[in-house]
Amino acid sequence: MAAYFALTGLGLAASAAEFATDAKHAMLVEADTGIVLFEKDADTKMKPASMSKLMTLAVVFRELKAGRIKLDQEFKVSEHAWRTGGAPSGTSAMFAPIHSNVTVDQLIKGITVQSGNDACLILAEGIAGSEEKFVAMMNEYAKEIGLTNSHFENTTGLPAEGHVMTARDIATLAEYLRTKYPEYYHYFSEPTFEYTRYTFRNRNPLLDEGLGVDGLKTGYTRDAGYGIVASADRKGRRINVVVAGLASKNDREAEAKKLLQWAYKHFKRYRLFDEGEKVSRALVWGGEKHYVPLVGKGDIDVLLPISNDPQVTASIAYQGPVKAPVKKGDHLGYLRVEGVELKTKNEIPLYAGEDIAPSGFAWRGLDSLFVLAFGWAL
Repeated sequence: MAAYFALTGLGLAASAAEFATDAKHAMLVEADTGIVLFEKDADTKMKPASMSKLMTLAVVFRELKAGRIKLDQEFKVSEHAWRTGGAPSGTSAMFAPIHSNVTVDQLIKGITVQSGNDACLILAEGIAGSEEKFVAMMNEYAKEIGLTNSHFENTTGLPAEGHVMTARDIATLAEYLRTKYPEYYHYFSEPTFEYTRYTFRNRNPLLDEGLGVDGLKTGYTRDAGYGIVASADRKGRRINVVVAGLASKNDREAEAKKLLQWAYKHFKRYRLFDEGEKVSRALVWGGEKHYVPLVGKGDIDVLLPISNDPQVTASIAYQGPVKAPVKKGDHLGYLRVEGVELKTKNEIPLYAGEDIAPSGFAWRGLDSLFVLAFGWAL
């Protein structure tokens, strides 16, 4: 069963003005901690448009890191890729000539800078033999990453029944790409891409706004509206933002910018516990001790609205009683801290602070009686 215990006397609190956005869907997250600062309809499945190209790139980056393809490797432009996503398609393209050879490096830039649909198709066919097989790889990998409300029907994000993501999944995927494949993350901030007779400029309008933005992807279709997922790093704090369902490019830029500025202006970190400091304790069944101390991994900080008199609610949650033996460092539960006014959600993993060896048979019998009599109530 899950055990919840209130913490008191933390001396913290949350106080800031209410916030709103015109975006239909939004997600604002502090990247390093995963703390959600703001969300709006973040779990509703929607048409992600070209923001779903991040999943295409996730598969490409995985293949690169595994050594199954190389950046200087060339893939041929098929007639299908050319007609469906290239010049004849009338959609966003890097205009790769039919039957030409294009390097993987160029194709990645064709996606991250120009949002080329032809680049997606060429990579899919070169890696998997067909777009259909590549899409199967996308869906399988999405499950591994934990994108529980996403499904892909193509590599491009062009309108297709059942091709959906949520704002939360998009934010999760963006952070996964940044942390899992840091050696390729620079592609998202490339300002320009020169290819054949074209010079493409990065479609991410936030790269030049002085916000510290260094990625990731815009998206637009008539049905989906305008959206963007962006990541910014200022003064050692990284914030990820997703907005979707907006009416224009200007609205997309303005709402994403507003969310980022709000996050940096109104929130800061507070230190709750130093490294190794006991946060609480968990009940142990069948151990030489009845309790094991719970500690964080390193210092425990929370992100809360800036205030002279901050207040929060806090609790410990774990599945208990914990069964011995317990090893120091075992993940046992979470510290949950929430801002009172803005409902800023902090969830920090907690670990066993020491080893607890199994007890003898008689002692375990006593523990069992204790469970029956008191239900492990503190």
